[in-house]
Amino acid sequence: MEGSECAAEGSGSPPRTTENRESSREACDLKQESILGGNEVKSTAVVKYSAAPPPAAYARLQEKTDLKLPPANWLRGISQLGQLGATSLGTSKKSKPFSSFGMAYDFIDCIGDDVDVVSDSENIKKLLKIPYSKSHVSMGVHRVGRTLLLDELDIQELFMTSSQTGDWNWLKELYQRLVDPKWQRKKKSREQFYQKAILSKFLYYSINGDCGAEPVPTPIAQPTDTQSEENPIAVEESSWPAPLRTPAFVSEDGNPQEQGLKNDFVRNILWTFEDIHMLVGSNMPIFGGGKYPAVSLRLRDSNKPINILTGIDYWLDNLMCNVPELVMCFHVNGIVQRYEMIKTEDIPNLDNSSFSTKVVKDIAQNILSFLKANCTKEGHTYWLFKASGSDIVKLYDLTTLCEETTEDKYQNPFTMPVAVLLYKVASNMMMKKVQNRKYYGIIRTLLLNCIKILDKERHPQFVQIIASANYMISELFQLDEPPKQDENATNLNENSDSYSEDEDLPEDSDENGSFSNGSDPSDDNKAVAVIKSVGELSVPEKYKSIHQIRPSCAFPVCHDTEERCRVVLNYVLEGLKAVDGSIKKESDLPAADPNIPIPLKYAEESECTSHKTLKKQIALFLDKVGPTHKTVKLPSQSGMIPDTWQYQMKLNLIFKASRAYFVLSDAATTLQKYGRALRYIKLALQSLDAYCCLINNLSPEVLFFLSQCLTLNGDIQLMLAQNASNRAAYQEEYSYQTREDQEILHSLHRESSCQAFSWSTELYMDLEYHLSVSCRCYEAANELLRSCDQNVHIMEQQTQVLKRLGNSRNEVGVFYMNQAAAVQTEGTASKGITMVEQELWKKSFSYFEKGIQDFETIDDETNAALLLCNTGRLMRLCAQAHAPTGSHLKRGEFSPEEAMYYNKAVDYYLKAMRSLIGWEKHPAVWDSVKWELSTTYFTVATLEQDYAPLSRKAQEQIEREVADSMMKSLKYCDIHTESARQPLCQYRAATIHHRLASMYHNSLRNQVGDDHFRKQHRSLADLHYNKAVKLFLLLKDAPCELLRVQLERVAYSEFQMANQISNASKQKTLLGALDIIINSEYSFQLIQSELSCAQALQARQDMSENDSSGLNEEEIISLVNMFEARLSFLLFQLIKLLTSKRKSSGVSDDQIILKNYKHAYSTLLRATADKDTPLMQRVEVILNLLKQLSSKSPVDEGGSV
Repeated sequence: MEGSECAAEGSGSPPRTTENRESSREACDLKQESILGGNEVKSTAVVKYSAAPPPAAYARLQEKTDLKLPPANWLRGISQLGQLGATSLGTSKKSKPFSSFGMAYDFIDCIGDDVDVVSDSENIKKLLKIPYSKSHVSMGVHRVGRTLLLDELDIQELFMTSSQTGDWNWLKELYQRLVDPKWQRKKKSREQFYQKAILSKFLYYSINGDCGAEPVPTPIAQPTDTQSEENPIAVEESSWPAPLRTPAFVSEDGNPQEQGLKNDFVRNILWTFEDIHMLVGSNMPIFGGGKYPAVSLRLRDSNKPINILTGIDYWLDNLMCNVPELVMCFHVNGIVQRYEMIKTEDIPNLDNSSFSTKVVKDIAQNILSFLKANCTKEGHTYWLFKASGSDIVKLYDLTTLCEETTEDKYQNPFTMPVAVLLYKVASNMMMKKVQNRKYYGIIRTLLLNCIKILDKERHPQFVQIIASANYMISELFQLDEPPKQDENATNLNENSDSYSEDEDLPEDSDENGSFSNGSDPSDDNKAVAVIKSVGELSVPEKYKSIHQIRPSCAFPVCHDTEERCRVVLNYVLEGLKAVDGSIKKESDLPAADPNIPIPLKYAEESECTSHKTLKKQIALFLDKVGPTHKTVKLPSQSGMIPDTWQYQMKLNLIFKASRAYFVLSDAATTLQKYGRALRYIKLALQSLDAYCCLINNLSPEVLFFLSQCLTLNGDIQLMLAQNASNRAAYQEEYSYQTREDQEILHSLHRESSCQAFSWSTELYMDLEYHLSVSCRCYEAANELLRSCDQNVHIMEQQTQVLKRLGNSRNEVGVFYMNQAAAVQTEGTASKGITMVEQELWKKSFSYFEKGIQDFETIDDETNAALLLCNTGRLMRLCAQAHAPTGSHLKRGEFSPEEAMYYNKAVDYYLKAMRSLIGWEKHPAVWDSVKWELSTTYFTVATLEQDYAPLSRKAQEQIEREVADSMMKSLKYCDIHTESARQPLCQYRAATIHHRLASMYHNSLRNQVGDDHFRKQHRSLADLHYNKAVKLFLLLKDAPCELLRVQLERVAYSEFQMANQISNASKQKTLLGALDIIINSEYSFQLIQSELSCAQALQARQDMSENDSSGLNEEEIISLVNMFEARLSFLLFQLIKLLTSKRKSSGVSDDQIILKNYKHAYSTLLRATADKDTPLMQRVEVILNLLKQLSSKSPVDEGGSV
């Protein structure tokens, strides 16, 4: 920028000297706000770039200087006047149709959102002068986001060019068809050449003599961030992958003769006119001198007064370039007469050229609104045309008009520049490190329109843009985020007036009908919109309402994960097609036929399920992808060369496809569609296999993702094992393939056979295969994570993988343990333990042991305790298998092998309890382990008691070991805590006390001598019998057990009575036994109730075989027989004792009791005499007798009390 401009803007810095010219092209974001015309117009100009040196003072020519004579420096390259080939007030002819594209490429950050218009300053002036001028207007309009690019379509120049090159013949034919069928070339008058020459000589004369002619410095590329320019890859790595950089052939410094896209303006200015933001290019010479350090210099013929068009022209030029003063040199026939200096704010008030700045502002706002409302389709070329002398302005869609014919001659030369610009703007938006998602809709629309106007066949040089655009669209969809709600989706795209061609646009209308075609339909039916009269543009806010109601470009809302992933895969497929189509090689694979499904590889199950095979495949793969000293990019099977755009782009597309398939698989797993999930994870791993074939040393990101895929694959295989009943449905889901998946897979097969993970992604009807593969997948995932640099994220993932691995190993261990149990059940004990059983035990134990190590590695005490508990159960299974059998397949003595395995089980259970530390950490697991430990001790005690190893141990030792095991079992049997297991604990505790009491009772019967032990055993028998009764009384579903204990207590009393001598002692013992009998009433009440329920159920359902009450009638009959016998014996003995007593006078209590006993005895004898009496009736008789005996009142002869 010129130093005088900087000074005029109050920057406080001195003007630049000529020494600064070598670095003259640079950005200069200095601005000044001007309020002109009585506070009617606000204008701000920021010089973004300037190639001119600091403004030199202009040379004030002496009067009578003849401008017709050429100065000495005429037509020499002088930087103050811009480049050779450029006029003082415009761009070169060569770049006119594409001048806005050159600026857009240089200032890509401004395009799409920040700037409303990009154009040459001459075009801006021409538009704002439309209501005042009769001249023709012909401009091309292109839309990129919110930005409109305006370029002059000089009909005369372009049609002259088309006669030589044929490039613009299509426009010439359209012009002749729509505007003037008899178009002829118009030659410029000699007056025009004369005025141009005299102006040029005047400017050269005005150059200060100190500033001699010098070569114009060659402009450099767009001023951007230095670091980004020097190292573009560093920027890309921090934000987006390398393929997103502009393709090499879309060069910003390309040959302008070939592209015509070079920015050849002396300065580029960001001009804000009221609320309109414009990026304009200007070549106006700026000089120093006068009161202000910057002035514009104009040459005027004194015989021609300044008109309104000239005034507007001068005023707008000074506003755009932020020049405060205008210096006019008046001449007559080329002879200098005088100079006059005018302030910029005074220009609208000059005599004969006064105009309203507010009207100019309204014109600008109306034209912008008109264009934005009607130039709606990105990628289309619009033509704004006003014929000379006409008041009607028409807007045509040239792209649509060209599409109406299929002839190749209708080739729009704007297609390529527009496509490249759309791509560059979208790419620039995506590369911003902090990107607001509200721009995603704009980016997607830009890229879709870019793809739409490019054709792979007709534009093979732009295949890279097509592939990259598809990839960038796929990147806009966040696969790992939940779908947004509709009400939130609108917020992502607010403040945007860009929209896709596919969107339905509302009809254009307002109360004034400004957008309707006012002319005859036969004339205007090809026009998109028509301004019936240029006078409408002066009406304030004529088109503003229409501009505001335009819809925004909304980013599509995917209603579920599968829809979002499918959209992503569609764009990935298009990108892969573009890449594959650009690779030329004789040995190319044949094109995929979408109608022929790709066959799935089914190997023999024995080959795939072999542990050695799986381990070998995993080891080979890990060795392939593991970290090496140097990254080696491998040659491509399809012929791609490393470090080319095809190579990097296909890597990115393949990786994106794998991520999409991973998310699809995860979603299917959540829905329990495991066949579909396995198919998707197979495609994800096949994609990664192709990725690995292109590069050997995977990045930490890829390794981490690969571990996630293997982990998910392990989850799916585990779920398939646990849901074997739905295997047919899963097979159908797994076999289905979409056309899209087939085409992606064909593209992957160009790089790899995609079989590296076949060991983990097949679906077989084999439970062991799925469980084993699940473990192998977790193992491989763990190995991959161990090879990565350890950080918090990696460690968290490794913890999850180890937890899954431990759980999977537990499942496999349980599977082999259940198989061993099945073999044990099916086999005959006489054959002993088979090799199959032993092999299954070893496998199960190995998996349990490794699973425990996994959980201990991550300090998961709870799951480690559960696996220890399962290991204990395996030891109990081994103990059961070692149970000896005697002749006739009868159970033998409790063997040492059984004891060894049961002791190992106890050790594992105790270790599990130590791992849990206490009940508080995980109550459910703690209670479960305690129960299993109690069960083990109880089983050992029961077996040793029932099948005592008398051949190896003494009876006393066996009793001590049984008592010790029983008490340990009782220790871990929680009868006080309320839980679902409390009744079981109470039943077991009661059973333990019953067995201990029975053991001590039996010991008393068989023991001889040693009164100390007899007394101790008697006390223990009483204690355990009493505790057993109390516990059984708490249960309502164990009447038989309670009755049996009571009968044993009666037998115990009878045993004591047999050793007694005195009648008094015997009577006391008998009465105690009778009390036990009487207290058995509760047991018979429970039995009576359950028998009644069973009979009612049988009568209702007519089911005599199935007894849902759970009572064993044979056991009840046996107990009833024993009870009747014991009661009969006790009554007989009591009657005998009471009768033998000396008779006393009167009625005594003994006589009443004796009478009751005799009555009960006789009743019992009558009841037991009939062997066919129903069980229910016998129970009722016993209950009546017990009630009579519990009463102290005498009975009459009829049996009533």
